[in-house]
Amino acid sequence: MKTNKGIWRMHRGLGRPLALAALPAAVSLLLAGCGGSDGGLRQLSAASPGTLQSCANLATTLALPNTRIASAVPVAEGELKATGVNTPIPAHCLVKGAMNQRTSTVDGASYAIGFEMRMPVAWNGRFLYQANGGLDGSVVTALGATSGAAPVAPALSQGFAVLSSDAGHSAPTPFFGVDPQARLDYGYQAVGSLTPMAKDLIKSAYGKAPDRSYFAGCSNGGRHAMVAASRYADQYDGILAGNPGFHLPKAATTQLWKAQQYAKVSTPDASGQPDLNTSVTAAEYRLLGSRILAKCDALDGVTDGQVNDVAACQGAFNLQTDVPSCSAGAARDGTCLTPAQKNVLADIFAGPKNSKGEALYTGTWFDPGVGGVNFAQWHLGSPATRDAGAVAFIFTSPPSSVAAFGATTGLQYALNFSMETDYPKMFATSALYPESPWSFMTPPNEADLGALKERGAKMMVYHGVADGVFSPVDTANWMDRLQANHKGDAASFARLYMVPGMNHCSGGPATDQFDMLAPLVQWVEQGKAPDTVLAQARGAGANVVNTELPASWSANRTRPLCVYPKVARYNGTGDVESASSFSCR
Repeated sequence: MKTNKGIWRMHRGLGRPLALAALPAAVSLLLAGCGGSDGGLRQLSAASPGTLQSCANLATTLALPNTRIASAVPVAEGELKATGVNTPIPAHCLVKGAMNQRTSTVDGASYAIGFEMRMPVAWNGRFLYQANGGLDGSVVTALGATSGAAPVAPALSQGFAVLSSDAGHSAPTPFFGVDPQARLDYGYQAVGSLTPMAKDLIKSAYGKAPDRSYFAGCSNGGRHAMVAASRYADQYDGILAGNPGFHLPKAATTQLWKAQQYAKVSTPDASGQPDLNTSVTAAEYRLLGSRILAKCDALDGVTDGQVNDVAACQGAFNLQTDVPSCSAGAARDGTCLTPAQKNVLADIFAGPKNSKGEALYTGTWFDPGVGGVNFAQWHLGSPATRDAGAVAFIFTSPPSSVAAFGATTGLQYALNFSMETDYPKMFATSALYPESPWSFMTPPNEADLGALKERGAKMMVYHGVADGVFSPVDTANWMDRLQANHKGDAASFARLYMVPGMNHCSGGPATDQFDMLAPLVQWVEQGKAPDTVLAQARGAGANVVNTELPASWSANRTRPLCVYPKVARYNGTGDVESASSFSCR
């Protein structure tokens, strides 16, 4: 894959993150509406704390449009346990309910936008919409664990009121895609309905509406965040998008195309279908990752088992010559790749094209993290188990019928999917489905975030360089377009951080534990633009250990995550396990 020469254009840095602290009220009032440290952009004032005034009576006294409050109960400090959170979850009010209940005239199923909100007794004055991943379909606990792997202090612990929802359907399966309104709710309308309701609920509980509102999520949650930045810029002050699948229909169809490529070098299972897990084994993926590392490790100034300069790596690494080739009849022992495997992998990393040679989705980068377990799962397992159903029912119009889809297997659907005739269905409409999947799933005018910029809101995006499903190159290209559209000044309100080695939202040989919510709040409310974000490895002693960390790394390795297109480079001296020995250049 050739280097995208437009990717790594330099742009200015704007200060460094400082400790999160509220500005004095008088100073906040002076700064509100005035130019801050971001080149004259409007500076929003800091949130002020509040105390929960009511909880249990919300279920009986609160009347909100098209909303049913099912329960409102107090939760004592420490009563809620969360994996990886070592400090007690604070006392809070848990409200559960649903909006827009209805029975579909298309499939006869019952639909509603289910939600829960957790509102701490000691409130910091802020609201967080926790956007969830996958197909949604379940109300995930509203902790606000929004950035990096296994956050030590989720948003609820930091004092945010946090909302979680199922995005309009009650099961994490794709069959809701038959219903036209459920499609739209999943795409963007659930957020549009829930946001004003949540703010009214907060006002009833605390006696005031939130001073500042934030939106955060990873994967499909990152897509929700990107859509919110475009569609609901007037409602949110800070947006945090992780590994965003903002072109999800294209990414999902590409997953089916990947299955077709891997099938070319797979052996059949007992039923005669290709077993994709035989196409490239775990040992062969690890070989690929190790050869990328060997070729590119030192490009950032130090040999430390990590590739920071991914752009330079794309020019330095050659799949055909830098990975040993298997001789005819050689055993598949993870020490080489066959010529056929190399050709398939070269095509997959370059990305799909149609018969006219037109790119249908962006390719991805060679990074050592391709040896991570999560990377292989997305390539070999997900097309049949996740993507086939999502494409059949949600990302094409008209959707498949349950009976027709049930007559085949997910793998058969993937292998039979045509990038010539089926792929265009993501752009199709009809009388019953008047909005195309591409339209309801993606952020409109994604490279024009003028509304977000003008109101003083800020956006932070991060992406694992070894994401196996959503292309980090696609996200980098989006940032390039955003910069161009905003005359090179997008960094004054939107910043992208690449996470070397990290797979989809977490995992891989990476420093994948970091908090971007606190720096985002600093940027929004104090004008302290985050030039770097500190990231840490999850070795022995971490709240949740990353078992894929290389043995040569310190368990507590730290690295700076840099504002794209800068990369962390070794200063020439100092401990290679410490972020302080690296600078973003």
